[in-house]
Amino acid sequence: MHTHCHISPTTAYSKRLFDLFIATVGIIITLPLWPLIAVAIKYKSPGPIFFTQERSGISFANLAPTFKMIKFRTMIDNAEKNSGPVLATADDPRITSVGRFLRKTRLDELPQFINVLKGEMSVIGPRPERPAFYQKLEREIPFFSERTYCVTPGITGLSQVNQGYDTCLEDVRNKLGFDISYGLALSNFWSWLKMDCIIILRTLLVMFTARGQ
Repeated sequence: MHTHCHISPTTAYSKRLFDLFIATVGIIITLPLWPLIAVAIKYKSPGPIFFTQERSGISFANLAPTFKMIKFRTMIDNAEKNSGPVLATADDPRITSVGRFLRKTRLDELPQFINVLKGEMSVIGPRPERPAFYQKLEREIPFFSERTYCVTPGITGLSQVNQGYDTCLEDVRNKLGFDISYGLALSNFWSWLKMDCIIILRTLLVMFTARGQ
Protein backbone atom coordinates (compact mmCIF):
# COMPACT_ATOMS: atom_id res chain seq x y z
CA MET A 1 0.00 0.00 0.00
CA HIS A 2 1.44 3.38 -0.97
CA THR A 3 2.22 5.77 1.91
CA HIS A 4 -0.21 8.49 0.82
CA CYS A 5 -3.20 6.20 0.36
CA HIS A 6 -6.19 6.69 2.66
CA ILE A 7 -6.94 2.95 2.85
CA SER A 8 -5.73 1.24 6.02
CA PRO A 9 -3.42 -1.79 5.59
CA THR A 10 -5.95 -3.95 7.46
CA THR A 11 -8.74 -3.01 5.06
CA ALA A 12 -6.50 -3.46 1.99
CA TYR A 13 -5.34 -6.92 3.14
CA SER A 14 -8.88 -8.01 4.07
CA LYS A 15 -10.27 -6.75 0.77
CA ARG A 16 -7.70 -8.73 -1.19
CA LEU A 17 -8.49 -11.93 0.73
CA PHE A 18 -12.19 -11.25 0.15
CA ASP A 19 -11.50 -10.83 -3.58
CA LEU A 20 -9.55 -14.09 -3.83
CA PHE A 21 -12.29 -15.99 -1.97
CA ILE A 22 -15.21 -14.57 -3.98
CA ALA A 23 -13.41 -14.95 -7.34
CA THR A 24 -12.42 -18.56 -6.63
CA VAL A 25 -15.88 -19.56 -5.39
CA GLY A 26 -17.49 -17.59 -8.23
CA ILE A 27 -15.53 -19.44 -10.90
CA ILE A 28 -16.22 -22.84 -9.30
CA ILE A 29 -19.97 -22.22 -9.01
CA THR A 30 -20.47 -20.68 -12.44
CA LEU A 31 -18.03 -22.83 -14.43
CA PRO A 32 -20.79 -25.18 -15.70
CA LEU A 33 -22.43 -22.14 -17.33
CA TRP A 34 -19.33 -21.14 -19.28
CA PRO A 35 -19.62 -23.80 -22.05
CA LEU A 36 -23.34 -23.02 -22.44
CA ILE A 37 -22.64 -19.30 -22.76
CA ALA A 38 -19.83 -20.03 -25.23
CA VAL A 39 -22.08 -22.15 -27.45
CA ALA A 40 -24.83 -19.50 -27.39
CA ILE A 41 -22.39 -16.74 -28.35
CA LYS A 42 -20.96 -18.73 -31.27
CA TYR A 43 -24.43 -19.81 -32.43
CA LYS A 44 -25.74 -16.26 -32.67
CA SER A 45 -22.65 -14.43 -33.93
CA PRO A 46 -19.40 -15.49 -35.61
CA GLY A 47 -16.24 -14.43 -33.84
CA PRO A 48 -14.39 -15.09 -30.57
CA ILE A 49 -16.16 -16.16 -27.39
CA PHE A 50 -14.18 -13.82 -25.18
CA PHE A 51 -13.64 -10.10 -25.63
CA THR A 52 -10.62 -8.30 -24.22
CA GLN A 53 -10.26 -4.56 -23.90
CA GLU A 54 -7.64 -2.25 -22.41
CA ARG A 55 -8.85 -0.56 -19.23
CA SER A 56 -7.34 1.80 -16.67
CA GLY A 57 -6.54 0.17 -13.33
CA ILE A 58 -5.75 1.43 -9.86
CA SER A 59 -3.99 4.81 -9.92
CA PHE A 60 -1.42 6.49 -7.73
CA ALA A 61 0.19 9.93 -7.74
CA ASN A 62 2.65 9.15 -10.55
CA LEU A 63 1.37 5.84 -11.86
CA ALA A 64 -1.74 4.88 -13.82
CA PRO A 65 -1.31 1.35 -15.23
CA THR A 66 -3.68 -0.32 -17.66
CA PHE A 67 -4.69 -3.97 -18.02
CA LYS A 68 -6.60 -6.22 -20.42
CA MET A 69 -10.11 -6.79 -19.09
CA ILE A 70 -11.80 -9.99 -20.26
CA LYS A 71 -15.54 -10.52 -20.77
CA PHE A 72 -17.85 -12.77 -22.73
CA ARG A 73 -18.42 -11.08 -26.10
CA THR A 74 -21.83 -9.37 -26.26
CA MET A 75 -21.43 -7.41 -29.51
CA ILE A 76 -20.81 -8.38 -33.10
CA ASP A 77 -17.16 -9.08 -33.85
CA ASN A 78 -15.06 -5.95 -34.55
CA ALA A 79 -17.94 -3.73 -33.41
CA GLU A 80 -15.73 -0.61 -33.39
CA LYS A 81 -13.86 -1.32 -36.61
CA ASN A 82 -15.40 1.62 -38.46
CA SER A 83 -16.46 3.91 -35.62
CA GLY A 84 -13.49 3.74 -33.27
CA PRO A 85 -14.02 3.75 -29.46
CA VAL A 86 -17.62 4.73 -28.62
CA LEU A 87 -19.91 4.14 -25.63
CA ALA A 88 -22.66 1.57 -25.99
CA THR A 89 -26.18 3.02 -26.17
CA ALA A 90 -29.39 1.69 -24.59
CA ASP A 91 -30.58 -0.02 -27.81
CA ASP A 92 -27.20 -0.45 -29.43
CA PRO A 93 -27.63 -2.43 -32.69
CA ARG A 94 -24.12 -3.87 -32.25
CA ILE A 95 -25.28 -5.92 -29.24
CA THR A 96 -26.42 -9.43 -30.17
CA SER A 97 -29.59 -11.02 -28.76
CA VAL A 98 -27.50 -13.35 -26.60
CA GLY A 99 -25.31 -10.42 -25.64
CA ARG A 100 -28.35 -8.46 -24.46
CA PHE A 101 -29.34 -11.31 -22.15
CA LEU A 102 -25.78 -11.63 -20.84
CA ARG A 103 -25.68 -7.92 -20.08
CA LYS A 104 -29.05 -7.91 -18.33
CA THR A 105 -27.98 -10.76 -16.06
CA ARG A 106 -24.35 -9.54 -15.82
CA LEU A 107 -23.20 -13.00 -16.92
CA ASP A 108 -20.93 -11.38 -19.51
CA GLU A 109 -18.72 -10.25 -16.61
CA LEU A 110 -17.98 -13.72 -15.20
CA PRO A 111 -14.54 -13.97 -16.92
CA GLN A 112 -13.48 -10.88 -14.99
CA PHE A 113 -12.99 -13.19 -12.00
CA ILE A 114 -9.73 -14.05 -13.81
CA ASN A 115 -8.73 -10.37 -13.68
CA VAL A 116 -9.52 -10.40 -9.95
CA LEU A 117 -7.30 -13.43 -9.31
CA LYS A 118 -4.48 -11.67 -11.17
CA GLY A 119 -4.90 -8.59 -8.96
CA GLU A 120 -5.87 -6.31 -11.86
CA MET A 121 -9.43 -5.87 -10.61
CA SER A 122 -11.38 -6.19 -7.38
CA VAL A 123 -14.78 -7.83 -7.05
CA ILE A 124 -16.12 -4.46 -5.88
CA GLY A 125 -14.85 -1.04 -6.95
CA PRO A 126 -15.33 1.75 -9.51
CA ARG A 127 -15.95 0.71 -13.10
CA PRO A 128 -12.62 0.43 -14.97
CA GLU A 129 -12.65 3.10 -17.66
CA ARG A 130 -11.21 2.89 -21.16
CA PRO A 131 -7.95 4.86 -21.64
CA ALA A 132 -9.33 6.16 -24.95
CA PHE A 133 -11.97 8.11 -22.98
CA TYR A 134 -9.90 8.98 -19.92
CA GLN A 135 -8.39 12.31 -20.95
CA LYS A 136 -11.72 13.64 -22.21
CA LEU A 137 -13.48 12.57 -19.01
CA GLU A 138 -10.81 14.23 -16.87
CA ARG A 139 -11.33 17.48 -18.79
CA GLU A 140 -15.12 17.31 -18.63
CA ILE A 141 -15.57 16.00 -15.08
CA PRO A 142 -13.64 17.60 -12.17
CA PHE A 143 -11.89 15.07 -9.88
CA PHE A 144 -12.70 12.18 -12.23
CA SER A 145 -9.25 10.61 -11.72
CA GLU A 146 -9.81 10.55 -7.93
CA ARG A 147 -12.31 7.70 -8.27
CA THR A 148 -9.56 5.08 -8.67
CA TYR A 149 -6.86 6.74 -6.55
CA CYS A 150 -5.58 3.81 -4.46
CA VAL A 151 -8.84 1.99 -5.27
CA THR A 152 -8.79 -1.05 -7.56
CA PRO A 153 -11.60 -0.98 -10.16
CA GLY A 154 -14.25 -3.64 -9.73
CA ILE A 155 -16.60 -6.02 -11.52
CA THR A 156 -19.47 -4.45 -9.62
CA GLY A 157 -19.66 -1.45 -7.34
CA LEU A 158 -21.78 1.22 -5.71
CA SER A 159 -22.14 3.16 -8.95
CA GLN A 160 -22.81 0.07 -11.07
CA VAL A 161 -25.71 -1.19 -8.92
CA ASN A 162 -27.24 2.29 -8.85
CA GLN A 163 -26.93 3.09 -12.57
CA GLY A 164 -25.71 0.18 -14.66
CA TYR A 165 -23.69 0.70 -17.87
CA ASP A 166 -22.55 4.12 -19.08
CA THR A 167 -24.28 5.30 -22.26
CA CYS A 168 -23.32 8.99 -22.19
CA LEU A 169 -21.10 11.53 -20.46
CA GLU A 170 -23.85 12.42 -17.99
CA ASP A 171 -23.99 8.79 -16.79
CA VAL A 172 -20.27 8.92 -16.02
CA ARG A 173 -20.68 12.27 -14.27
CA ASN A 174 -23.52 10.94 -12.11
CA LYS A 175 -21.47 7.91 -11.09
CA LEU A 176 -18.57 9.94 -9.76
CA GLY A 177 -20.28 10.67 -6.44
CA PHE A 178 -20.92 6.97 -5.84
CA ASP A 179 -17.31 6.09 -6.68
CA ILE A 180 -15.88 8.75 -4.35
CA SER A 181 -18.22 7.59 -1.57
CA TYR A 182 -17.02 4.02 -1.99
CA GLY A 183 -13.37 5.11 -1.85
CA LEU A 184 -14.03 6.98 1.40
CA ALA A 185 -15.67 3.88 2.90
CA LEU A 186 -12.37 2.03 2.50
CA SER A 187 -10.71 4.25 5.12
CA ASN A 188 -12.39 2.18 7.85
CA PHE A 189 -12.57 -1.62 8.05
CA TRP A 190 -16.17 -1.84 9.28
CA SER A 191 -17.53 0.76 6.87
CA TRP A 192 -15.83 -1.13 4.01
CA LEU A 193 -17.24 -4.50 5.13
CA LYS A 194 -20.76 -3.12 5.48
CA MET A 195 -20.55 -1.39 2.09
CA ASP A 196 -19.25 -4.48 0.26
CA CYS A 197 -21.93 -6.75 1.75
CA ILE A 198 -24.67 -4.34 0.65
CA ILE A 199 -23.23 -4.05 -2.87
CA ILE A 200 -22.96 -7.84 -3.26
CA LEU A 201 -26.59 -8.31 -2.20
CA ARG A 202 -27.74 -5.59 -4.60
CA THR A 203 -25.65 -7.10 -7.43
CA LEU A 204 -27.23 -10.53 -6.89
CA LEU A 205 -30.66 -8.88 -7.00
CA VAL A 206 -29.80 -7.23 -10.35
CA MET A 207 -28.59 -10.58 -11.74
CA PHE A 208 -31.57 -12.67 -10.63
CA THR A 209 -34.13 -10.09 -11.74
CA ALA A 210 -32.28 -9.39 -15.03
CA ARG A 211 -32.30 -5.65 -14.35
CA GLY A 212 -28.84 -5.05 -15.78
CA GLN A 213 -28.33 -3.01 -18.94
